[in-house]
Amino acid sequence: MNNLVVVGCQWGDEGKGKLVDYLGDKADIIVRFQGGNNAGHTIVTGDKIFKLSLLPSGILRDNKLSIIGNGVVLDPWALKKEIDSLENLGIQISKKNLMIAENVSLILPFHKELDNLREEIAGGKKIGTTGRGIGPAYEDKVGRRSVRLSDLNNPELLRERLERSLSHYNILMKGYGKSECSVYEVEKKLGEISHFISKFSTCVWQELNQEKNKDKTILFEGAQGSLLDVDFGTYPYVTSSNTLAPAASIGSGVSAKEVKNVLGIVKAYSTRVGEGPFPTELINDQVGNHLSSVGHEKGTVTGRDRRCGWFDAALVKQTCILNGVDGIAITKLDVLDGLKELKICIGYNIKNKFYNYLPSSIDLAKKIEPIYEVFKGWNESTVGVTSLERLPKNAISYIKAIEKFVGCPAYIISTSPDRDDIIEVQSPFER
Repeated sequence: MNNLVVVGCQWGDEGKGKLVDYLGDKADIIVRFQGGNNAGHTIVTGDKIFKLSLLPSGILRDNKLSIIGNGVVLDPWALKKEIDSLENLGIQISKKNLMIAENVSLILPFHKELDNLREEIAGGKKIGTTGRGIGPAYEDKVGRRSVRLSDLNNPELLRERLERSLSHYNILMKGYGKSECSVYEVEKKLGEISHFISKFSTCVWQELNQEKNKDKTILFEGAQGSLLDVDFGTYPYVTSSNTLAPAASIGSGVSAKEVKNVLGIVKAYSTRVGEGPFPTELINDQVGNHLSSVGHEKGTVTGRDRRCGWFDAALVKQTCILNGVDGIAITKLDVLDGLKELKICIGYNIKNKFYNYLPSSIDLAKKIEPIYEVFKGWNESTVGVTSLERLPKNAISYIKAIEKFVGCPAYIISTSPDRDDIIEVQSPFER
């Protein structure tokens, strides 16, 4: 077996959680390598529904090691709440099955306050963040004023780091006409949770590169989607980290040579939460309403309604190239059951010029006319189908069209939220 990176190839919410949970059964170690608790996974197992934001999906599997890598920004209080929630559902969590990189940067209360304040002031020009403090925490990281997990064990260093971070933060708050935050106040809050969070702290890069782990299979799990990548996404309506597959190496400490395969997750249609370009969006449309209601399209973390639209093959082909995707997994095929016709976007008309990719200029993105190919739908139910042969002929034709337009084979097809309703055409661990 080879190590595998699982990434979303749209705007997130593609169903990565279910796929990582499913594939986690074939891996030994599952690593979350970027993002924060601004993303969420919903996993259904029998009559239980698990909602994860920070913990790798592998935490639900027995005898698996889950790791939160250094590329993540970590809210200690959100993590504790998530762990408590899972333990109430019978999932036991200790350092035996969860490790956190000691050099991970922390999200502190003032990061969330600044995040929400900026969105409030932006008004109609807001980015559409989750308000979880992700952006300000990443700003502190690259600004070299972060508080990191290892700092919690050194009171003098912790105070020094907090003073540096708050000297920056309080200038901003003063400019916004808001009250300043004291070092003592943050120290007190961290003191209340320090023991709990520090017990998971590990030198993760060293753990992953130990000889005992050389023959083990690592599954790298990203958050959000490729179109929210801070460099290659629909900027500025993006997240604050690199969401593409190469970030798995930097966000965990594993050599890029050891990251062998990439699986791209896509919905059978498109969704987006928050602001920003969405060429195939269906607004005030019957099909859009069908996708939203049947697909239960609400954000796992925020509960916000997701915008819905047709599958955009031009965008997915773009992200497959950027990620080096070997094969794709198509989720939520069952949501399309009963639609008379389906459309796939294969490119764009912008000012009477054809584009086979989405230009980075937001000005051009506002003038997009998607170019569609139309396919017949199907009336048969695909819910719970676990073999390709049992799918309706038109569903198979639709899948083959997606493969053709994005330039990647479909390795996996998901036909319901349940963890076992999977068609595995080819193992993504092997090319």
